[in-house]
Amino acid sequence: MQILNFSDLKQVDTFRELQLTLRDRWQSVEESAYSDVDILVIPSLSIDQRELKKIEGCEHYEERLLFALIRLWNPRNRLIYVTSVPLHPSIIDYYLQLLPGIPFSHARNRLLLLSTYDSSLKPLSQKILERPRLLNRIRQALRIDKSFMICYNSTDLEAELSVKLGVPLYAAAPDLQIWGTKSGSRQIFAESGVAHPDGSERVWNHQDLAAAAADLWSRQPTLKRMVVKLNEGVSGEGNAVLDLRPIADLAPPGGSHEQRIAAISDRFVTMSFQAAQETWENFSGRIVELGAIVEAFVEGEIKRSPSVQGRITPLGDVEILSTHDQILGGPDGQIYLGCRFPADESYRLQLQELGIKIGKKLAEKGALERYGVDFITVKKENGEWDIQAIEINLRKGGTTHPFMTLKLLTNGRYDLETGLFYSQQGRPKYYIATDNLQKEHYHGLLPNDLMDIIAHHRLHFDTGTETGTVFHLMGCLSQFGKLGLTSIGDSPQEAEEIYNKVSQVLDRETLNYDDGFSSFENLTFPMSWDGDSY
Repeated sequence: MQILNFSDLKQVDTFRELQLTLRDRWQSVEESAYSDVDILVIPSLSIDQRELKKIEGCEHYEERLLFALIRLWNPRNRLIYVTSVPLHPSIIDYYLQLLPGIPFSHARNRLLLLSTYDSSLKPLSQKILERPRLLNRIRQALRIDKSFMICYNSTDLEAELSVKLGVPLYAAAPDLQIWGTKSGSRQIFAESGVAHPDGSERVWNHQDLAAAAADLWSRQPTLKRMVVKLNEGVSGEGNAVLDLRPIADLAPPGGSHEQRIAAISDRFVTMSFQAAQETWENFSGRIVELGAIVEAFVEGEIKRSPSVQGRITPLGDVEILSTHDQILGGPDGQIYLGCRFPADESYRLQLQELGIKIGKKLAEKGALERYGVDFITVKKENGEWDIQAIEINLRKGGTTHPFMTLKLLTNGRYDLETGLFYSQQGRPKYYIATDNLQKEHYHGLLPNDLMDIIAHHRLHFDTGTETGTVFHLMGCLSQFGKLGLTSIGDSPQEAEEIYNKVSQVLDRETLNYDDGFSSFENLTFPMSWDGDSY
């Protein structure tokens, strides 16, 4: 069976042979103070572009991998970063100034920035493949025997790019991305013996979806709500919540199975869609194209959404990198807004154990590099937490760049015994991060304006104390009034104070121009962090 959409199977074999060379190079990706490598960063969001457009400012999300520039702290490393449109020079200067002990000019000379000058709605990797001269320039700039490629997610496009350049891709092969879909995640959970909500396999039309929902209701008559998920949704934007309470009289044993199917089918149009401006007409069309699943909505008075991040090395070893408590928003708390590191002490070690089980199953399938697993936790009457896995991400998600920023800036270590991250000075570090600090009155702020505000109010990250804020998604500010940031402190309280100071300063600097509003839960995070519990 043909695995990749290449013209012949020889290219598939070439791709896999290239990946085998990572066994000798992979430690240079994350570690080794003595590495001497060329890192090609292709931050292409090679996912369904119509789903991607549901995320406001997605045009600038190629900036989320700019933390990779911090790898230039090693004086032998070189880095090539390719984007769809050129990055503002101030953004690049900002990241290079973060490098401790490295002259700015030395780091800048080892960085090559390239652009396709193409803002069209298609993945960056496709744009590069369509430009043979740009492809050749990238190839000529690389020391092929010392190079590897990293990306946001891996598809046929990234694999073809890897083959054409002769550079190994440090990511799971495209044919393994099925395990990062909603239906594939459920299969991995089942094979790993990890608890997850009851639900369905993938279906391809709304009639089968209604039947699958009715079957689920028959198995769980007390269900109040269900979640309908497009198989390849992003950040919860492809989710919808189906409320069963208005048709509760049909709950088993009331009514017939056929009546339940019909009633559910009628209620699809009234579902609570998590993406703004989403409609059943569009959503149902997407089911035909992407497939969808339905699963039980996890109810709970005290409920959280933590996650665990891991890595599968080219040697097949599974490592836990971090845990987070995710901060969700949207109509029904399905949309990813940000995260706190680390996850709550009462369950983060359990998350690690579950993450290892899932990682080992993914490794058996042949997966490589990063994976993340989202969970729902509900506090039971006895004080313990019921933990259920929700989905797997085989890509660099919203928790990747804040953690890698912390790791690369401090050169610290993650401790499995405590689930904490320690700087080289032995201090535990904490952070709050978001991609969604968004306000109407931020519109029109240019990157240079942000730099002025950062400098004047001393909001920057201090390499001496290893505390402060690191900003990202700065290209989103002017058009969308949207900004990303990671606020790092020596305690949970300090991290929150640093974050709140940033938002308050930005408010003071911009409210004179507009009365605006916040789309990020009143700016301060909705959960108060008190020690190790919320």
